[in-house]
Amino acid sequence: MEDPAIVRTGKVPFGKKVAFGIGMLANQMFPAALGIFMVVLVQDLGFPGWMWGILFFLPRVFDTFTDPIMGFISDNTKSRWGRRRQYVFIGAIIMGVSFVVMWQLYRVNGIDYNFTYFLLWSFVFYLGLTIFSVPYVAMGYEMSSDFHERTNIMAVAQWIGQWAWVIAPWFWVIMYDQGMFESADVATRELAIWVGVSCAIFAMVPAIFLKSNSTVDADYTPLTLKTIGGSLKKIIQGFVEAFRLKPFRQLCIATFFIYNSFYTIASFSFFIVVYYLFGGDAGEAGIWPTLFGSIGALVTTFVVIPIVARMSKIMGKKKAFIISQAISILGYIMLWFLFIPGKPYMFIFALPFFSFGIGSLFTIMMSMTADVIDLDELNTGQRREGIFGAIYWWMVKFGFAIAGLLSGAILSVVGFDPSIDTQSDGAITGLRAFYSGLPILGTLIAIVVMWNYDVTEETALEVRRKLDKEPEPVEA
Repeated sequence: MEDPAIVRTGKVPFGKKVAFGIGMLANQMFPAALGIFMVVLVQDLGFPGWMWGILFFLPRVFDTFTDPIMGFISDNTKSRWGRRRQYVFIGAIIMGVSFVVMWQLYRVNGIDYNFTYFLLWSFVFYLGLTIFSVPYVAMGYEMSSDFHERTNIMAVAQWIGQWAWVIAPWFWVIMYDQGMFESADVATRELAIWVGVSCAIFAMVPAIFLKSNSTVDADYTPLTLKTIGGSLKKIIQGFVEAFRLKPFRQLCIATFFIYNSFYTIASFSFFIVVYYLFGGDAGEAGIWPTLFGSIGALVTTFVVIPIVARMSKIMGKKKAFIISQAISILGYIMLWFLFIPGKPYMFIFALPFFSFGIGSLFTIMMSMTADVIDLDELNTGQRREGIFGAIYWWMVKFGFAIAGLLSGAILSVVGFDPSIDTQSDGAITGLRAFYSGLPILGTLIAIVVMWNYDVTEETALEVRRKLDKEPEPVEA
């Protein structure tokens, strides 16, 4: 019986794309909510910058070990449910429950207790995220062998996932509305319940609706206590082999620099809007911090993703990537000039350009990764979506970890003090300089890395023909 999760004929029913995309909504909502809620640790619970940095960094270092192991386990699972679905389902439950528990922080417990409590539950949350996300991403790579259909799948998934970034910024409005909650930390405790439960349900959808055949009789090597030595050796070998593949290495490095530089400064938008545009008065700032994130995400959803998907078909994935990132550089430059005290609406004009950076990244890069997995199969004879997905998202998570560490360091270096209402001019200018300058630098490095990426549509079709053992096309 054909495995309906692996559509070798190319085209994928729209309903299956939506089912996969709903999982992406959970995959995006958790980091989106984290980015909003983390501000509370500094702004309301009094965590110093170094604690903030550690809370970003250490759990993601933990991921550097768990992701490749989960990729190997997923690729080599022998089960009547297939290789991926059961892990997606279990991971959804773990990360949903742990997210709720993680944010039950009370001021009365003190900074040291809250720091330790949050850090320990962060490890549980990121373990659940690994169990969910690594097999989930691999499911997406498996869905089609068609060069452009892969982009369509990722475009639908990213379109749905982007709604997380439209919704999440409104948490700021809710958290700081004293008519709803007495304080932001109280709001966060309740909002975490809604986010954790709803996203756990969203995350289960691909496991339920993307069916797969039994792999009980497949020639795999499951990870067990008896085989752990040999399996760990294979995990390391697979990691090395995958990263030795130049096109894949280019995708990982470029993603690392774009994602890392963007998320290092992402939470600074709140501080810049509140402290630069509104002199430190969060109440006076109103919904402007929310509008920054929400409008940017809406532009990504309705403008960037459809344009990038179309660009990819017309000019190829690499050119679409480079042009999109170049447009984002223009957006970062505009933001330096369009953050204007007394005229907060001006930054809106930069958002369509700014949004092309992260907005185009995963739509194109995840499609490119599926092409590279075909190349690896041609070279090795193995189908290793789990390993490649684990390594790629390991780079994303590691970039996020470095971003958190750098965020805390930057806050300390520029002299930002969350305990006072009025920041020094040097602190605000420093934040703004990093806000525009760091992503520009990271994006330029990524463009240079991808400049000679050579997996074109012609290359991908040729690889696919060899894998499917089709005859060479006859020239007229």
